[in-house]
Amino acid sequence: MKLRRSKGRCKSVEFRTHDPSMLLPPIVFRLAPAMHRIALPLAAIGLAAASPSFSPVLAQNHSLPPDSVLVGAMTFRSIGPAVMSGRIADVAVTDAKASRGRLGNVIYAAAATGGVWKSTNAGVTWTSIFDSVRTGSAGAIAVAPSDPDVIWVGTGEPNNMRSSSWGTGVYRSTNGGKTWSGAMLPKSQHIGRIVIDPRDPNVVYVAALGPLWAAGGERGLYKTTDGGKTWTNTKEISKYTGFTDIAMDPSDPDVLYAASLERERREYGFLPAGPESAIYKTTDAGKTWTKLTRGLPTGDIGRIGLSVCKSRPSTVYAIVHAKPPANGLYRTDDAGATWRLVNNQNGTAWYYSQVRCDPTDPDHVISLNAQSRESRDGGKTLLPFAGGGVHSDHHALWINDDNPEQMILGGDGGLYLSWDAGRTWDHVESIVAGQFYTVAVDDALPFYNVYGGLQDNQTWWGPSRTRNTFGPTNADWARMAGGDGFYAVPDPLDHNLVYA
Repeated sequence: MKLRRSKGRCKSVEFRTHDPSMLLPPIVFRLAPAMHRIALPLAAIGLAAASPSFSPVLAQNHSLPPDSVLVGAMTFRSIGPAVMSGRIADVAVTDAKASRGRLGNVIYAAAATGGVWKSTNAGVTWTSIFDSVRTGSAGAIAVAPSDPDVIWVGTGEPNNMRSSSWGTGVYRSTNGGKTWSGAMLPKSQHIGRIVIDPRDPNVVYVAALGPLWAAGGERGLYKTTDGGKTWTNTKEISKYTGFTDIAMDPSDPDVLYAASLERERREYGFLPAGPESAIYKTTDAGKTWTKLTRGLPTGDIGRIGLSVCKSRPSTVYAIVHAKPPANGLYRTDDAGATWRLVNNQNGTAWYYSQVRCDPTDPDHVISLNAQSRESRDGGKTLLPFAGGGVHSDHHALWINDDNPEQMILGGDGGLYLSWDAGRTWDHVESIVAGQFYTVAVDDALPFYNVYGGLQDNQTWWGPSRTRNTFGPTNADWARMAGGDGFYAVPDPLDHNLVYA
């Protein structure tokens, strides 16, 4: 390798490959001045920087063009950041009885563009466990109540955003996330919810939304009874309509409620609702489904979120996106036979529409939104929830069955933990899940800097490398501007000057 320098700066880098064992003729690669370092926005791991390393296997692959041989030999290292985190689409917690531990200790977090993370100490430390799948977007996650080692993950977040990444199907682990199965339902692209039968970890229901930007794909309510070897679409509606939520009756696993969603995006617009969106119920484990209508809105309906109250399973809440005045929070006290509108607050419903009932109190309900609300009178009165320094835009909430004071909240700002029923929150700053829209680099020495705008998490900059052996940390990153992610471009002559 030759380095050509001009006035102390690296002008170009030249790689010459000439080794008889490589079975290739001598090849010369030249990287332009702006290309002698690489920084790529990897949604699944925040940002990563590349370093060259020799790979004989790649070099001996005659089918690859020379530039692929060079780039294929690059290895990546994470440079963060995690201080602002990123959107958490779903949360799952291992059942205490199955794990013989304390409920709330083993936590899984599904990141919209950051894979899956696991904590075994109630959120103190976290480990990324989904990197081997090579799919960055996770939309749903569930742990088998009867076996804590069985985990199901649905890839492709279900939040219908312009920036929503699609997935590659559903995956299963039988060893707590150490290894994963191959892809199941690979054409589903977006998974809204996964529910596992508490009696058998091989019986699983999947709410498959299907593609966001096109019709078709695998849409419907899928069920497997053999751990994913075979699947049955128990409720298929149309090429435009999939399912966004499932809720199981905790007193009878054969009784489930499901919400369908008709939606489609185009470059020029978004159709967030349609006449095929509805609530369905089964009492025979998915053999037949009945559409629930009494008291529910008609016409074009959008996203619907469901929650069955554990302490009183006949009470079910549904947050329904509909035209005013029918838009809002609905409640049934007769297991879905009749419904009534209890509150009409439900903003930007296509992005949120998540509702959670306190497992110990059927009148305590929480509606997740840009500014989440909670009610202690059955939904009649909604008061602010998770404010005071907590990032807005909430998508996931878990409440401890044994101790409802413990809550885990997921949103655009990452994961938050509460031990006092949501009065105060601790932000997890060790999950690398930032969703970068754009990145740029400068020419600073000795280590160049990386700049980027994140989805709903401001614009940041940080070093590509530090003198610490463990690399850049949260403390090395700094925020430059607020708001949603924007372009940030450093001046090519003076890296202290940045245009945004």
